[in-house]
Formats: sequence, structure tokens, C-alpha cells
Amino acid sequence: MSNQMNMAAGAGKVVRGIGYFAIVIIIASFFFGSYYTISEQEQAVLTTFGKAKAVTTTGLHFKLPFIQQVEKVDTTIQGLRIGYDEDNNTIESEGIMITSDYNFVVVDFYVEYRFSDPVKAVYSAEEPVLILKNISQSCIRRTIGQYKVDEVLTTGKAEIQAAIREEIVSELAKNDIGISLVNITIQDAEPPTAEVMEAFKNVETAKQGKETAINNANKYANEKLPKATATADQILKDAEAAKTRRINEANAEVALFNAMYEEYVKNPQLTKLRMYYEAMEGVLPDTKVIVTSDGTNLNTLLPLDTFSNTTTTTEGTTTGTTAN
Repeated sequence: MSNQMNMAAGAGKVVRGIGYFAIVIIIASFFFGSYYTISEQEQAVLTTFGKAKAVTTTGLHFKLPFIQQVEKVDTTIQGLRIGYDEDNNTIESEGIMITSDYNFVVVDFYVEYRFSDPVKAVYSAEEPVLILKNISQSCIRRTIGQYKVDEVLTTGKAEIQAAIREEIVSELAKNDIGISLVNITIQDAEPPTAEVMEAFKNVETAKQGKETAINNANKYANEKLPKATATADQILKDAEAAKTRRINEANAEVALFNAMYEEYVKNPQLTKLRMYYEAMEGVLPDTKVIVTSDGTNLNTLLPLDTFSNTTTTTEGTTTGTTAN
């Protein structure tokens, strides 16, 4: 009987010990679960009976244990890799894409984002970062498919990045999952095989050679054009001067002809004789002639310049008169 009483007393002590321990646990849980802290790089979502609100003030905050739940959200800028892993190895399922001219390229992207609305980030979607990744991949493939392979690999990277960023921002606004896109950049873009890569390098080299040739041609043109322009201007000026001179000469001749015609109308015979003498003066300006006469009429008009300085007599012939 005494043994049974002792066993009952021992069991009672154990129960009381468990009860005391439970009370201590409850008190400790109540005490430690009644406050929480928020750092400068995070915000919190406080849920009370299923109703959530954002807590953005940093520092120590209190809550009702077992009634209010707190979930913290990192609001710093975070990164997401697309097309490659942490060791920079290509993930073919993400990185290989097709361009508008039906060529394959491997393009790696780095997406920077942050949680702009902690409540939506916690309750709008189960995995908001995964949704962001899927949206980004869709926008990337759709945009890359609108450009030629040469633009993706060389000249069009900045334009492609801007187009992708605009599409992602638009899609995030439609889904409204509490995430904001900060930036997206092309980390690398290359052909999928070594042979294709070498071909693109050759194309790029040819482009540089083309640009060099164009620059040299422009330099040569800039050197030659001013001289050619000056020569052309001089030719035009000389032609204008010759034109003006010929016009003036023609006008002078017309004026002279009109004046002579007026005189001719007044006295035709005298004008003809005058014109004849003037013509002779032009034809024989320095010629000396010998005029012979039989005493009554003038018989001969001879251009005898070589004999004008000597007198010849033959068989009683009288020397003629010399006249200029």
C-alpha cells in the first residue's frame, strides 16, 4: 500500500514538473514572440487574423504572440542570372536563342530587381522571383527574335537591352507581384560554335576594313575637292569674262554697222568708196604701189614694194611716178 502511495506521489511530482516546464515555455514564447526588429535593408509584413500590412520603419517593434505573424522581406537590389550559372557555365536551355534571320546565338543576361511592395511580394504569388525569371526569359526571346544575328553580337546590344527592359517593366505592371526591375544587361553574346564564332570575327574584321577604306576615301576627297572647286571657279570666271568681252565686241560691231548703214542710206556711192578705201587700208596697210600714166588716164596700179626704192629705164621708157 505504501509503495502504491509512493508511486502516486512520484507521478504527481512528474506531472507538476511537466506543467511547470510548459508554463515556462509558454511564458518564454510569449515574451520572445512579442517583439521583432527591422533593419535598414528590409521591411516586414505583419499579419493579424489574415489581414496583412507593411511595416517599413526600422528598429524594434511589438506584436501579439500567436495572433500576429511577421515575415521579413529583403528590399535591397538583388540579382538574377539568365543563361549561365554561378561558375559562368552556359545553361543552354536558357541561353541559346534564334534571331530574325534564323541564326542561333548564345546570350547571357543579368537581371537586377528589388521588392517594391512587401505585402504583394509575400501574398500575390508563391514564388515571385521565379515569375520574374519566366517573364524575363519570355521578353528576352521575343526581343532577340526581332533582331538579326549581326546586331545581337555587335551593334545592337544597347538597343536590345532597352527594348527588353521596357517589355519586362510592362509585364511586371500587369502581374503586380510587388517586384520592380532595376536593370537588365547583356553579359555576353556569341555564336554557339567555334566555327561560327570565327566567321563572325572575320565579318567584324571586314567591317573594320570597310570603315578604314571609307575614311581614307573621305580624306582623299577632302584633300582634292577644294583644289578642284577652286579650278572650276576660275574656269567659270574666265568663261564669264570671255562671254562679256565677246558680247561687248558684238554690240560694238552692231553699232558700227548701224552707223555705216545710216550713212549708206544718205549717200550710197560715197559710202561704198569710203568702205573700199578702208578695206584697202586693212588689206594693204604698209604696201607701196607704182601708178603709171600715159598722160591722160591712169593705166596701172601695181604693188611693187620691192622696186619702190629704185628707178628703171629701158629703151627710152619714161620712169613712172612713185606713190604710196
